[in-house]
Amino acid sequence: MKHFTEEEKIKILSDIIAIKSINENEIEVANYLKKLFDQYGIESKIIPVTDTRVNLVAEIGTGSPVIGVSGHMDVVSPGDESEWTSDPFTLTERDGKLYGRGTNDMKAGLVNLALVMIELKENKELKNGTVRFIATTGEEVGGAGSQKLYEEGYMDDVDYLWVAEPSHDALVYCHKGSLNLRITSIGEAAHSSMPEQGYNAINPLMKYLLEMDDKLNGDNRKNEVLDKLIINTTIINAGNQVNSIPEKAVAEINVRTIPEFDNEEVIDLFNKTADKYNEEGSDIDVEVTMSLPSVFTTGSSKMINLAKELGKKYLDLEPSVIGSPGVTDASNLLRGKDDNFPFMAFGPGETKMAHKTDEYVYKDYYFAFFDIYKELILGLSK
Repeated sequence: MKHFTEEEKIKILSDIIAIKSINENEIEVANYLKKLFDQYGIESKIIPVTDTRVNLVAEIGTGSPVIGVSGHMDVVSPGDESEWTSDPFTLTERDGKLYGRGTNDMKAGLVNLALVMIELKENKELKNGTVRFIATTGEEVGGAGSQKLYEEGYMDDVDYLWVAEPSHDALVYCHKGSLNLRITSIGEAAHSSMPEQGYNAINPLMKYLLEMDDKLNGDNRKNEVLDKLIINTTIINAGNQVNSIPEKAVAEINVRTIPEFDNEEVIDLFNKTADKYNEEGSDIDVEVTMSLPSVFTTGSSKMINLAKELGKKYLDLEPSVIGSPGVTDASNLLRGKDDNFPFMAFGPGETKMAHKTDEYVYKDYYFAFFDIYKELILGLSK
Protein backbone atom coordinates (compact mmCIF):
# COMPACT_ATOMS: atom_id res chain seq x y z
CA MET A 1 0.00 0.00 0.00
CA LYS A 2 1.22 3.49 -0.87
CA HIS A 3 0.41 6.39 1.44
CA PHE A 4 2.31 9.61 0.95
CA THR A 5 3.54 11.00 4.25
CA GLU A 6 3.14 14.68 5.08
CA GLU A 7 6.92 15.01 4.70
CA GLU A 8 6.75 13.57 1.17
CA LYS A 9 3.89 15.87 0.24
CA ILE A 10 5.85 18.90 1.45
CA LYS A 11 9.03 17.77 -0.31
CA ILE A 12 7.31 17.34 -3.69
CA LEU A 13 5.54 20.69 -3.40
CA SER A 14 8.84 22.29 -2.41
CA ASP A 15 10.55 20.83 -5.48
CA ILE A 16 7.86 22.19 -7.80
CA ILE A 17 7.79 25.64 -6.16
CA ALA A 18 11.56 25.80 -6.78
CA ILE A 19 10.93 25.52 -10.53
CA LYS A 20 10.62 29.08 -11.84
CA SER A 21 7.77 28.52 -14.30
CA ILE A 22 7.03 32.24 -14.64
CA ASN A 23 4.80 32.50 -17.72
CA GLU A 24 7.27 30.10 -19.36
CA ASN A 25 9.41 27.06 -18.55
CA GLU A 26 6.49 24.79 -17.70
CA ILE A 27 8.49 22.00 -19.35
CA GLU A 28 10.54 21.58 -16.16
CA VAL A 29 7.38 21.10 -14.10
CA ALA A 30 6.05 18.65 -16.70
CA ASN A 31 9.32 16.69 -16.70
CA TYR A 32 9.28 16.50 -12.90
CA LEU A 33 5.70 15.21 -12.83
CA LYS A 34 6.32 12.80 -15.70
CA LYS A 35 9.31 11.34 -13.86
CA LEU A 36 7.19 11.01 -10.71
CA PHE A 37 4.41 9.26 -12.61
CA ASP A 38 6.96 6.98 -14.30
CA GLN A 39 8.15 5.76 -10.89
CA TYR A 40 4.68 4.34 -10.29
CA GLY A 41 3.97 3.01 -13.78
CA ILE A 42 1.53 5.76 -14.77
CA GLU A 43 1.72 6.64 -18.43
CA SER A 44 1.93 10.36 -19.16
CA LYS A 45 2.41 12.34 -22.32
CA ILE A 46 4.14 15.66 -22.83
CA ILE A 47 2.25 17.69 -25.44
CA PRO A 48 4.24 20.55 -27.03
CA VAL A 49 2.44 23.87 -27.40
CA THR A 50 5.42 25.99 -28.49
CA ASP A 51 9.15 25.27 -28.66
CA THR A 52 9.49 25.88 -24.93
CA ARG A 53 6.02 25.34 -23.50
CA VAL A 54 4.19 22.05 -22.98
CA ASN A 55 1.14 20.42 -21.45
CA LEU A 56 1.18 17.11 -19.60
CA VAL A 57 -1.62 14.53 -19.66
CA ALA A 58 -1.68 11.35 -17.58
CA GLU A 59 -4.36 8.69 -17.05
CA ILE A 60 -5.30 5.88 -14.73
CA GLY A 61 -8.22 3.46 -15.04
CA THR A 62 -10.37 2.61 -18.03
CA GLY A 63 -13.83 3.31 -19.36
CA SER A 64 -16.55 5.61 -18.08
CA PRO A 65 -16.98 7.92 -16.38
CA VAL A 66 -13.98 9.99 -17.45
CA ILE A 67 -13.10 12.40 -14.66
CA GLY A 68 -10.99 15.34 -15.79
CA VAL A 69 -8.80 16.99 -13.14
CA SER A 70 -6.81 20.02 -14.18
CA GLY A 71 -4.29 22.57 -13.00
CA HIS A 72 -1.84 24.96 -14.60
CA MET A 73 1.93 24.77 -14.23
CA ASP A 74 2.79 28.45 -14.80
CA VAL A 75 2.97 31.16 -12.17
CA VAL A 76 3.10 34.94 -12.34
CA SER A 77 6.25 36.91 -11.64
CA PRO A 78 7.08 37.46 -7.97
CA GLY A 79 7.72 41.12 -8.74
CA ASP A 80 10.27 42.80 -6.48
CA GLU A 81 11.71 39.81 -4.61
CA SER A 82 13.16 42.10 -1.94
CA GLU A 83 9.59 42.77 -0.79
CA TRP A 84 9.10 39.09 0.04
CA THR A 85 9.71 37.98 3.61
CA SER A 86 11.42 34.85 2.29
CA ASP A 87 12.69 33.62 -1.09
CA PRO A 88 9.59 33.26 -3.33
CA PHE A 89 11.02 30.07 -4.87
CA THR A 90 11.92 28.37 -1.60
CA LEU A 91 8.94 26.78 0.13
CA THR A 92 8.99 28.29 3.63
CA GLU A 93 6.71 27.42 6.53
CA ARG A 94 5.66 30.11 9.01
CA ASP A 95 2.69 30.04 11.40
CA GLY A 96 0.96 27.14 9.69
CA LYS A 97 1.32 28.66 6.22
CA LEU A 98 3.45 27.50 3.28
CA TYR A 99 4.93 30.52 1.52
CA GLY A 100 6.23 30.69 -2.05
CA ARG A 101 5.25 31.83 -5.53
CA GLY A 102 2.64 29.40 -6.81
CA THR A 103 1.80 27.76 -3.48
CA ASN A 104 -1.71 29.18 -3.69
CA ASP A 105 -2.06 29.67 -7.45
CA MET A 106 -1.92 26.78 -8.03
CA LYS A 107 0.86 24.29 -7.49
CA ALA A 108 -0.58 23.00 -4.20
CA GLY A 109 -3.72 21.90 -6.05
CA LEU A 110 -1.71 20.52 -8.97
CA VAL A 111 0.55 18.44 -6.71
CA ASN A 112 -2.43 17.04 -4.79
CA LEU A 113 -4.07 15.89 -8.02
CA ALA A 114 -0.88 14.09 -9.09
CA LEU A 115 -0.30 12.40 -5.73
CA VAL A 116 -3.92 11.27 -5.47
CA MET A 117 -3.60 9.68 -8.91
CA ILE A 118 -0.54 7.75 -7.75
CA GLU A 119 -2.15 6.46 -4.54
CA LEU A 120 -5.33 5.42 -6.35
CA LYS A 121 -3.31 3.48 -8.88
CA GLU A 122 -0.83 1.93 -6.45
CA ASN A 123 -3.54 0.82 -4.03
CA LYS A 124 -5.91 -0.34 -6.78
CA GLU A 125 -8.65 1.83 -5.26
CA LEU A 126 -10.16 3.02 -8.55
CA LYS A 127 -12.63 0.28 -9.48
CA ASN A 128 -14.46 2.03 -12.30
CA GLY A 129 -13.80 4.76 -14.80
CA THR A 130 -10.85 6.86 -15.88
CA VAL A 131 -9.08 9.78 -14.25
CA ARG A 132 -7.41 12.13 -16.71
CA PHE A 133 -4.84 14.48 -15.21
CA ILE A 134 -4.48 17.62 -17.32
CA ALA A 135 -1.59 19.97 -16.49
CA THR A 136 -1.62 23.06 -18.66
CA THR A 137 0.80 25.69 -19.85
CA GLY A 138 0.17 29.40 -20.22
CA GLU A 139 -2.99 29.76 -18.13
CA GLU A 140 -1.83 33.04 -16.62
CA VAL A 141 -1.41 34.66 -20.03
CA GLY A 142 -3.51 33.60 -22.99
CA GLY A 143 -4.60 30.04 -22.23
CA ALA A 144 -2.62 28.52 -25.10
CA GLY A 145 -2.19 25.20 -23.30
CA SER A 146 -5.87 24.56 -22.67
CA GLN A 147 -6.71 25.72 -26.20
CA LYS A 148 -4.33 23.07 -27.59
CA LEU A 149 -5.85 20.32 -25.43
CA TYR A 150 -9.37 21.23 -26.54
CA GLU A 151 -8.31 21.27 -30.20
CA GLU A 152 -6.63 17.86 -29.90
CA GLY A 153 -9.73 16.26 -28.39
CA TYR A 154 -8.58 15.60 -24.83
CA MET A 155 -11.94 16.84 -23.51
CA ASP A 156 -14.17 15.04 -26.01
CA ASP A 157 -15.05 12.10 -23.73
CA VAL A 158 -14.71 13.82 -20.34
CA ASP A 159 -17.79 13.53 -18.10
CA TYR A 160 -16.69 15.74 -15.20
CA LEU A 161 -14.13 18.52 -14.93
CA TRP A 162 -12.77 20.29 -11.94
CA VAL A 163 -9.91 22.75 -11.93
CA ALA A 164 -7.84 22.94 -8.75
CA GLU A 165 -7.77 26.75 -8.64
CA PRO A 166 -7.50 28.31 -5.16
CA SER A 167 -10.99 28.46 -3.70
CA HIS A 168 -11.22 26.45 -0.52
CA ASP A 169 -14.45 28.02 0.72
CA ALA A 170 -16.39 28.26 -2.54
CA LEU A 171 -17.27 26.03 -5.46
CA VAL A 172 -17.00 28.10 -8.63
CA TYR A 173 -19.40 26.74 -11.25
CA CYS A 174 -19.38 29.63 -13.73
CA HIS A 175 -17.15 32.56 -14.56
CA LYS A 176 -16.77 35.52 -16.86
CA GLY A 177 -14.83 35.43 -20.08
CA SER A 178 -11.70 37.46 -20.71
CA LEU A 179 -10.98 39.34 -23.91
CA ASN A 180 -7.80 41.31 -24.63
CA LEU A 181 -7.59 43.80 -27.49
CA ARG A 182 -4.80 45.99 -28.82
CA ILE A 183 -5.97 49.22 -30.45
CA THR A 184 -3.45 51.02 -32.67
CA SER A 185 -3.94 54.55 -33.96
CA ILE A 186 -1.60 55.74 -36.74
CA GLY A 187 -0.90 59.42 -37.30
CA GLU A 188 1.93 61.48 -38.76
CA ALA A 189 4.84 62.99 -36.86
CA ALA A 190 5.47 66.74 -36.81
CA HIS A 191 6.96 69.41 -34.59
CA SER A 192 4.59 70.37 -31.80
CA SER A 193 4.78 74.02 -32.90
CA MET A 194 3.37 73.01 -36.29
CA PRO A 195 0.77 70.33 -35.53
CA GLU A 196 -1.07 71.02 -38.78
CA GLN A 197 1.86 69.43 -40.64
CA GLY A 198 1.22 66.10 -38.92
CA TYR A 199 -1.62 64.12 -37.39
CA ASN A 200 -1.73 63.40 -33.65
CA ALA A 201 -2.40 59.67 -33.22
CA ILE A 202 -3.44 60.15 -29.60
CA ASN A 203 -6.51 62.30 -30.26
CA PRO A 204 -8.69 59.83 -32.17
CA LEU A 205 -7.54 56.99 -29.91
CA MET A 206 -8.67 58.87 -26.80
CA LYS A 207 -12.08 59.55 -28.30
CA TYR A 208 -12.39 55.94 -29.45
CA LEU A 209 -11.46 54.55 -26.02
CA LEU A 210 -13.93 56.78 -24.21
CA GLU A 211 -16.69 55.85 -26.66
CA MET A 212 -16.01 52.13 -26.23
CA ASP A 213 -15.88 52.50 -22.45
CA ASP A 214 -19.24 54.25 -22.51
CA LYS A 215 -20.82 51.70 -24.87
CA LEU A 216 -19.65 48.66 -22.92
CA ASN A 217 -19.69 49.77 -19.30
CA GLY A 218 -22.96 51.57 -20.03
CA ASP A 219 -24.67 48.47 -21.35
CA ASN A 220 -27.41 47.36 -18.97
CA ARG A 221 -27.41 43.63 -19.74
CA LYS A 222 -26.74 41.47 -16.70
CA ASN A 223 -26.13 37.84 -15.99
CA GLU A 224 -28.10 36.47 -13.05
CA VAL A 225 -24.90 35.32 -11.35
CA LEU A 226 -22.00 37.15 -13.02
CA ASP A 227 -23.63 40.58 -13.21
CA LYS A 228 -22.51 43.03 -15.93
CA LEU A 229 -19.71 43.04 -18.48
CA ILE A 230 -16.65 45.08 -17.43
CA ILE A 231 -14.17 46.90 -19.69
CA ASN A 232 -10.88 48.49 -18.62
CA THR A 233 -8.21 50.26 -20.64
CA THR A 234 -5.07 49.15 -18.81
CA ILE A 235 -2.07 50.18 -20.96
CA ILE A 236 -1.45 53.19 -23.21
CA ASN A 237 1.77 53.88 -25.10
CA ALA A 238 2.31 56.89 -27.35
CA GLY A 239 4.79 59.58 -28.29
CA ASN A 240 8.57 59.87 -28.27
CA GLN A 241 9.22 63.31 -26.81
CA VAL A 242 7.18 66.17 -25.43
CA ASN A 243 7.62 68.54 -28.37
CA SER A 244 6.83 66.05 -31.14
CA ILE A 245 3.42 65.10 -32.50
CA PRO A 246 3.08 61.32 -31.98
CA GLU A 247 2.70 59.27 -35.14
CA LYS A 248 1.51 56.17 -33.26
CA ALA A 249 -0.58 55.46 -30.17
CA VAL A 250 -1.39 52.00 -28.81
CA ALA A 251 -3.82 50.98 -26.08
CA GLU A 252 -4.41 47.59 -24.47
CA ILE A 253 -7.88 46.75 -23.22
CA ASN A 254 -9.28 43.93 -21.11
CA VAL A 255 -12.98 43.04 -21.22
CA ARG A 256 -14.64 40.61 -18.81
CA THR A 257 -17.57 39.19 -20.74
CA ILE A 258 -20.84 37.47 -19.87
CA PRO A 259 -22.97 35.03 -21.89
CA GLU A 260 -25.50 37.80 -22.61
CA PHE A 261 -22.75 40.07 -24.05
CA ASP A 262 -20.17 37.65 -25.36
CA ASN A 263 -16.71 37.94 -26.90
CA GLU A 264 -17.94 37.84 -30.49
CA GLU A 265 -20.38 40.70 -29.97
CA VAL A 266 -17.75 42.79 -28.20
CA ILE A 267 -15.19 42.23 -30.97
CA ASP A 268 -17.77 43.14 -33.60
CA LEU A 269 -18.58 46.37 -31.75
CA PHE A 270 -14.90 47.31 -31.51
CA ASN A 271 -14.43 46.71 -35.25
CA LYS A 272 -17.57 48.57 -36.34
CA THR A 273 -16.68 51.56 -34.18
CA ALA A 274 -13.15 51.58 -35.63
CA ASP A 275 -14.65 51.48 -39.15
CA LYS A 276 -16.71 54.58 -38.30
CA TYR A 277 -13.61 56.47 -37.12
CA ASN A 278 -11.62 55.37 -40.16
CA GLU A 279 -14.35 56.60 -42.50
CA GLU A 280 -13.94 60.00 -40.82
CA GLY A 281 -10.19 60.08 -41.48
CA SER A 282 -8.61 58.21 -38.60
CA ASP A 283 -6.42 55.12 -38.94
CA ILE A 284 -7.43 52.79 -36.13
CA ASP A 285 -6.68 49.06 -36.14
CA VAL A 286 -8.22 46.48 -33.78
CA GLU A 287 -6.26 43.33 -32.88
CA VAL A 288 -7.65 40.60 -30.65
CA THR A 289 -4.75 39.24 -28.59
CA MET A 290 -6.74 36.84 -26.38
CA SER A 291 -10.31 35.60 -26.40
CA LEU A 292 -11.49 33.27 -23.65
CA PRO A 293 -15.28 32.79 -23.52
CA SER A 294 -17.31 32.86 -20.35
CA VAL A 295 -18.26 29.58 -18.69
CA PHE A 296 -21.83 29.15 -17.51
CA THR A 297 -23.14 25.89 -16.10
CA THR A 298 -26.15 25.16 -13.94
CA GLY A 299 -24.06 24.29 -10.89
CA SER A 300 -26.36 21.34 -10.26
CA SER A 301 -24.39 18.11 -10.33
CA LYS A 302 -23.35 15.09 -8.33
CA MET A 303 -19.83 16.55 -8.25
CA ILE A 304 -20.90 19.87 -6.70
CA ASN A 305 -23.05 18.09 -4.11
CA LEU A 306 -20.25 15.73 -3.14
CA ALA A 307 -17.70 18.55 -2.97
CA LYS A 308 -19.96 20.45 -0.56
CA GLU A 309 -20.16 17.39 1.70
CA LEU A 310 -16.39 16.91 1.61
CA GLY A 311 -15.77 20.58 2.35
CA LYS A 312 -17.79 20.17 5.51
CA LYS A 313 -16.09 16.88 6.39
CA TYR A 314 -12.45 17.90 5.89
CA LEU A 315 -12.44 21.70 6.21
CA ASP A 316 -15.36 22.19 8.61
CA LEU A 317 -16.67 24.76 6.14
CA GLU A 318 -19.90 25.14 4.23
CA PRO A 319 -18.56 25.99 0.75
CA SER A 320 -20.76 28.42 -1.13
CA VAL A 321 -21.61 27.78 -4.78
CA ILE A 322 -20.71 30.91 -6.74
CA GLY A 323 -19.77 32.54 -10.01
CA SER A 324 -16.40 34.25 -10.42
CA PRO A 325 -15.19 37.34 -12.29
CA GLY A 326 -11.87 35.60 -12.97
CA VAL A 327 -11.22 33.04 -15.68
CA THR A 328 -9.84 29.50 -15.68
CA ASP A 329 -8.68 27.00 -18.27
CA ALA A 330 -12.31 25.85 -18.41
CA SER A 331 -12.91 28.68 -20.92
CA ASN A 332 -11.11 26.52 -23.47
CA LEU A 333 -11.59 23.05 -22.02
CA LEU A 334 -15.38 23.37 -21.97
CA ARG A 335 -15.82 24.76 -25.48
CA GLY A 336 -18.76 22.96 -27.05
CA LYS A 337 -20.14 21.61 -23.75
CA ASP A 338 -23.67 22.55 -22.72
CA ASP A 339 -24.85 24.26 -19.54
CA ASN A 340 -25.51 20.94 -17.83
CA PHE A 341 -21.87 19.83 -17.95
CA PRO A 342 -20.56 19.20 -14.40
CA PHE A 343 -17.78 21.74 -13.79
CA MET A 344 -16.24 23.40 -10.77
CA ALA A 345 -13.11 25.19 -9.63
CA PHE A 346 -12.18 24.07 -6.12
CA GLY A 347 -8.75 23.91 -4.56
CA PRO A 348 -6.49 24.61 -1.60
CA GLY A 349 -5.90 28.31 -1.24
CA GLU A 350 -7.71 31.60 -1.22
CA THR A 351 -8.72 33.52 -4.32
CA LYS A 352 -7.54 36.76 -2.71
CA MET A 353 -3.97 35.43 -2.38
CA ALA A 354 -3.44 34.88 -6.11
CA HIS A 355 -0.51 36.92 -7.50
CA LYS A 356 0.26 38.51 -4.10
CA THR A 357 3.64 39.20 -2.52
CA ASP A 358 4.25 36.61 0.23
CA GLU A 359 1.80 34.21 -1.44
CA TYR A 360 0.90 31.30 0.80
CA VAL A 361 -1.37 28.31 1.22
CA TYR A 362 -2.48 27.01 4.61
CA LYS A 363 -0.60 23.80 5.35
CA ASP A 364 -3.70 22.15 6.82
CA TYR A 365 -5.73 22.96 3.70
CA TYR A 366 -2.99 21.56 1.46
CA PHE A 367 -3.18 18.25 3.31
CA ALA A 368 -6.99 18.29 3.56
CA PHE A 369 -7.48 18.71 -0.17
CA PHE A 370 -5.53 15.53 -0.82
CA ASP A 371 -8.27 13.63 1.03
CA ILE A 372 -11.02 15.70 -0.58
CA TYR A 373 -9.73 14.98 -4.07
CA LYS A 374 -9.36 11.28 -3.40
CA GLU A 375 -12.91 10.94 -2.06
CA LEU A 376 -14.26 13.06 -4.91
CA ILE A 377 -12.74 10.79 -7.52
CA LEU A 378 -13.89 7.62 -5.79
CA GLY A 379 -17.38 9.04 -5.28
CA LEU A 380 -17.76 10.11 -8.90
CA SER A 381 -16.38 6.86 -10.31
CA LYS A 382 -19.05 4.69 -8.69
